[in-house]
Amino acid sequence: MSVWLAQHWAAIRDACRRLATAPLNSLLSLLVIGIALTLPAAGWLLLDNLRALTGDAPGVQQISVFLSPEAGKREIAEIEHRLQAGKIGRWRFVAREEALKRLQAAEGMADIVASLPRNPLPDAFVVTPSASQPAELERLAETFSSWPKVAHVQLDSAWVKRFDALLRLGRLIVILLGVLFAAALVTITFNTIRLQILAHAAEIEVARLIGATDAYIQRPLHYFGMLQGALGGLCAALLVAVGFHLLAPLVAELTQLYGTNFTLRGLGAGHVAFLATIGAALGWLGAWISALMHLRRFA
Repeated sequence: MSVWLAQHWAAIRDACRRLATAPLNSLLSLLVIGIALTLPAAGWLLLDNLRALTGDAPGVQQISVFLSPEAGKREIAEIEHRLQAGKIGRWRFVAREEALKRLQAAEGMADIVASLPRNPLPDAFVVTPSASQPAELERLAETFSSWPKVAHVQLDSAWVKRFDALLRLGRLIVILLGVLFAAALVTITFNTIRLQILAHAAEIEVARLIGATDAYIQRPLHYFGMLQGALGGLCAALLVAVGFHLLAPLVAELTQLYGTNFTLRGLGAGHVAFLATIGAALGWLGAWISALMHLRRFA
């Protein structure tokens, strides 16, 4: 076991030495890998922020449950109990008096409301479901409609469907970009390992002559690809973090103009680890393919 660990540790040190030998070339490769991973990572994070933004905005993906005029405290309490038992999401009760005050506070509505003989607005519940799928929202709206003393249920299902379709299209585009740039990352690593093999051709030939196995020769190359890919993933995380840090105050200012408070969510520790892992896996794949192809000429 100690021999196996020593061999792998030696391969890791050799990979680090190869990176440090040509710092400019290594830096350029890391930047290219980082940019290749930045675009799909930033796109996916933007989609998550867009869904979170629309979920926090007033009136978006909310279901308004309007009660009939004859609904009393007992019926209101029963609906509150059903909402609590169903664990549907967040909800709040809007009394008819509160709704009238809000309407009266709206610009140009004070005189109109004052001329009304009585309050025409009903009591209502505004429900923000935890589910966001259009089919689930429509099912909830139908359920609310069947409850006693419910006069009308309002859900803009067409808007929800359009938004969900837009998000699914965005995810598909990001996935396609991710596959494309993943192939580019593998190609970059493939070419880098090929150059490494050509630069150390004499060392490889000597190692073969003294009985070195293919696994022994390929191991530093594999670690080189993994290390380069992992560092490229960290570079991508840094680029995304800087970009979102610059955008955050502008997005917050824009959303405040639309009456909502929203903070742009950046990368978490899990996202950074995922980017580094993906980069390392793709780097290893490119190194494995390149070593397998180009070391045959030394056989």
